[in-house]
This record gives sequence, C-alpha cells and structure tokens, in this order.
Amino acid sequence: MFNKNIKLVLAFLTLAATVWQFYEGNIGNGIMFILLMLIFIFLYFKNEIILLAFLRLRKQDFEGAKKWLDRIKNPEASLVRKQQGYYNYLNGLMISQTNINEAEKYFKKAVSLGLSMDADLAMAKLNLAGIAMTKNRKREAEMLLAEAKKLDKHNMMDEQIKMMKQQMKKAGQPRQQFGGRGGRGGRR
Repeated sequence: MFNKNIKLVLAFLTLAATVWQFYEGNIGNGIMFILLMLIFIFLYFKNEIILLAFLRLRKQDFEGAKKWLDRIKNPEASLVRKQQGYYNYLNGLMISQTNINEAEKYFKKAVSLGLSMDADLAMAKLNLAGIAMTKNRKREAEMLLAEAKKLDKHNMMDEQIKMMKQQMKKAGQPRQQFGGRGGRGGRR
C-alpha cells in the first residue's frame, strides 16, 4: 500500500510525462500516461486495501477481510478522511460478531468521519441502533433507526428496520404476571 501523498506525487509525475509525450508527438504514449494518472487519482480516493477487504467481505470471508485491514498500520496518516470512515466501518462489521462494545466504538467513529454512500451510513446507524437496543438505550435506538430510515432512500433495509421496531415494541411491553387472580395463584 502506498501512502496517500506518494499517490499524489506519482499522479503529478505521470501528468508531467503525459505533457512531455504529447509535446514529442507520441499521442499513444500520452494517452497511456493519462490512464495511468487516472488510476493513481482513483487510488488516492479509493484505497486499494479497503477495496480488497470489501471483496473478501462480499464472499463472507471475515478472516480474509481482517487480514487485509490489518495491513493498514496507521490509518490516520495513510488514509483520507472517508477512507478512515470505511476502515472503521469494516472493522465494526467484523467485530460486531464477537464484541459489541468495541464494534460500537468503530461504528461511532465511522459515522463521525463520514461514509460516501448513504446506504453504508444507514447500515452503520442501523447497527448502532441494534447495539443501543441491546444495552437498553431505547431513546437512542429509536433516534438512530429514524436516521437510518431517512438515509435508506431505496428501501434496501426496510425489513431490518421493521423487524428492529417490532423487537423494540416487544421489549417495551410490561411482563405479564402468571398465577391467576391477584397474583396469588390460590382459590379463596
């Protein structure tokens, strides 16, 4: 993985090579250098390690995705702000299977850093709502569910949101007492 500043320097150098090739009359080489420069610019905004981790996650290979993410040693220095958000989002998704306290930290950091796609932000807030619900923070869970529903413009998470609202209603109902009249259980 290249540092983000190295990617910018490489893009600038390929731009200089492009201008030089066009000046010399080598149009084909100039076009090739333009394509190479676009790759460096693309990789500046979309980190290659995070892309590979997403591919592993699509195949349900959590261990492989974790190995790719572990290759990023210093995310604050080597990633752009949105990439840091996705780094934390992916870590939160993987850790949510085992440790919800740690996952909550990752999801909150991902939401604060920002994610490019509204669907990803909605999923992060939905996961935070589920964690808040398990920790009996009903008001926070309701707020996060409303935000997730607002962000889910294509209704891709409609079923999960409805299911979570139903679970919140069940958790909010008072428990019934068993044992007949007056709770004593015996006859008078």
